[in-house]
Amino acid sequence: MNILNTVLVWLAYGFINLSAWQVVVLTLVMTHVTIASVTIYLHRHQAHRSLDLHPAVAHFFRLWLWLSTGMQTKEWAAIHRKHHAKCETAEDPHSPQIKGIETVFWKGAELYRLESKNTETMQKYGHGTPDDWLENNVYSRFPWQGVAIMLIINLTLFGAIGLSIWAVQMLWIPVTAAGVINGIGHYWGYRNFEAVDASTNISPWGILIGGEELHNNHHTYPTSAKLSVKPYEFDIGWLYIRVLETLHLANVKKTPPKLAFGEVRPVADEKTLEALIMNRYEVMAGFAKQLRGALEVEIANLKLSPSPSLAAAKRWMHRDLEKVPTSAVAQLAQARAILPTVDKMVCMREELRQIWLSTNRSREQLAVDLQTWCRNAEASGIQALKEFSMTLRAVRV
Repeated sequence: MNILNTVLVWLAYGFINLSAWQVVVLTLVMTHVTIASVTIYLHRHQAHRSLDLHPAVAHFFRLWLWLSTGMQTKEWAAIHRKHHAKCETAEDPHSPQIKGIETVFWKGAELYRLESKNTETMQKYGHGTPDDWLENNVYSRFPWQGVAIMLIINLTLFGAIGLSIWAVQMLWIPVTAAGVINGIGHYWGYRNFEAVDASTNISPWGILIGGEELHNNHHTYPTSAKLSVKPYEFDIGWLYIRVLETLHLANVKKTPPKLAFGEVRPVADEKTLEALIMNRYEVMAGFAKQLRGALEVEIANLKLSPSPSLAAAKRWMHRDLEKVPTSAVAQLAQARAILPTVDKMVCMREELRQIWLSTNRSREQLAVDLQTWCRNAEASGIQALKEFSMTLRAVRV
């Protein structure tokens, strides 16, 4: 009878009898380790090669992911690389702009599994991922046996509640990574930079999903190991990487470029051009700030009454035209017709963009184009343009 009672107690509570709050904390810790494994190992280390990891650390992450998700490194890296290469086109494996936000949010894991069976994707984008004995004979060969082992471990240690812990572990990545990052991260949030896609920062504090909340920053600088760029942003994944680097267990290869300034050059030269192109997203974010300020000033000076076109201008005028919803284009045109200063700034913003978008002009020709742009800006009679041009001539690599 005592033996039976012992077995029943073990089945109910396992070897470790946890209180309710301890179960919650343990579950959050385990899921956070999974998130850290995804963002540090799969994303920054494997998919983008923005840092190197010590073999022991890399293998810990690989083992943990096998146990907690069943995901294969090659599949994840290949699908993510294709997402960047074909972002928001019909070939993007999980674009909410193409497939719809509801599909990506609720069926993101299904989209991942479907793309993982695409042989062409694996061959074209899966290069450089682990190809050792363990990968070929354990992790890739028995992907779901890992999560089964995790279930056994949870039940053994925690008893019946271990099933709930395991269920949360299994749902964590499909919801947070496949749904939140791939879905909401291309649909809702704020943008620091006019990246070529619709990526957004979900939150300035990247804690819950390891820094992946800063998705617009990532799409702007995809090969950076650090996802935060503003003083108020926090990337907990980067904190972990810095700790690993301090312990000589990681080596960071690339971080976002930093906009530097020196004395204002007499004219914009090829070095100015190089600095502009290297820091174009940061530079254009500064231009957008100037444009928003000029818009507010001009509306106030002209004493214009509130209207739908002015409301649209305040929301969209600082954005590149291709990022503006079709429904707002006509309203922006109406606003520009009554705001000559803003209209001029929008025209010159597009002229500045064309300097690095041009593919058929030499470096020398582009430098001349930049000099012409600066002269026109400073002769425009618009103080915001003059100040921006002088700032531009002070930019350094």
